This record gives sequence, structure tokens and C-alpha cells, in this order.
Amino acid sequence: MIKYQFHAKEATGQCVEWIRSYFDEAGCDKAVVGISGGKDSSVVAALCVAALGKDRVLGVMMPQGRQPDIEDSRALIKYLGIEGKTIHIGNPVGDILDRMFDEGITPSQQTQINLPARIRMATLFAVAQSVNGRVANTCNLSEDWIGYSTIFGDNAGQFAPIAQFTVQEVKEIGRVLGLPEYLIEKTPSDGLCGKSDEDNLGFSYAVLDRYME
Repeated sequence: MIKYQFHAKEATGQCVEWIRSYFDEAGCDKAVVGISGGKDSSVVAALCVAALGKDRVLGVMMPQGRQPDIEDSRALIKYLGIEGKTIHIGNPVGDILDRMFDEGITPSQQTQINLPARIRMATLFAVAQSVNGRVANTCNLSEDWIGYSTIFGDNAGQFAPIAQFTVQEVKEIGRVLGLPEYLIEKTPSDGLCGKSDEDNLGFSYAVLDRYME
């Protein structure tokens, strides 16, 4: 059995070149990245900065009411030196849920978890269309492998820089890019259901990645 070897520095360089080529061909101005404060959006934003320069990356924060860890998002934006915008999605999400109730439809728990992710993606596309940008998909291979994402939510986007990398590989790329360790090792959570990803899955990403390898 041949053991798979991941070379983080080489993979980072290839990914940066791929992003640069994608934007050259697309002829657009900015990479639009939804910034959650977690490792995936942090790494994607950092890759885009390395490929395009900080002036061509726009970070969008989309809190739904009070977001306890939004300071992590602000810290990343400041660390990378990119432009950051905040667009609150609490009212749109609440209005849709209220209208569903008015029409006699009781939103399921999963609906209430997934709707904000879809509103966030619609917001990112609206922003990108307004600034001649392209929306980054921030899902990683581990999440995609087991379907742990929201259809038309976080699994959407126009280019997907880390879609071929597992969680452990994304962390290694983050270190190559020099991101703060606390963002790289931050407990992953969708920020919607009140649980960590690994609580929801019932196993750790480290275990999943070893299985995938």
C-alpha cells in the first residue's frame, strides 16, 4: 500500500496559480468571500489575497442577530488587510419564516438551520454581481465527501479553492499562508444550530480524514 503524501507548500502554490488563472480568464475584478471566522473561509480569503492581492478581495460578514465569534471575522479581515463589509441577514430570514407561518407552513428545524445559509449565498451573489466579482465556495473535501453542507447555501459559489483538500490539508495550507493558529484550529461549527460540526457528525474530522486517506 502506497501512503498518500500531501505537500502543503506545493499545493498552496498550485492553488494560488489556479485562482489567478481563473480570474484572468473570467475578466472580473474581485473575489467575494463570505467570512465566518472559521478556518475554511480564512484559508480561502488568504489564498485569494496571495493570488490577486488584497485590493481584489472583498470579505463579507453576514451575522444573523448577535454572532458571538464575529470578532474572529473582523480579526481575519484586518490581518489580511482586505476590504470588509457587514450585511445583517436577521430580518430577511425572520421575514421569510414569518410569511411561512402566515401561510400555514411550519418551518422544520432543518429549514431554520439551512435558510440562513441560503440567504447568505444569495447575498454574496448580489454583492458579486454589483462589484464585478466572483463568489468563492468555501467548502472542503471532507465536508463534501459526506454531504455536510447546505444545497444552494455554503456548497454554492463560482470557484472552489479548497474543494480538493481535506480538513487536515486545509489546516496545513493555512499554516503555509501564515494565518493565526487560533483561526486554523478553531472548533468548526456552522454557526446555526448551536453545536460544533463534530458534535453533529458524531466523529471528528481527523477520523474522517484518516478514513478518506
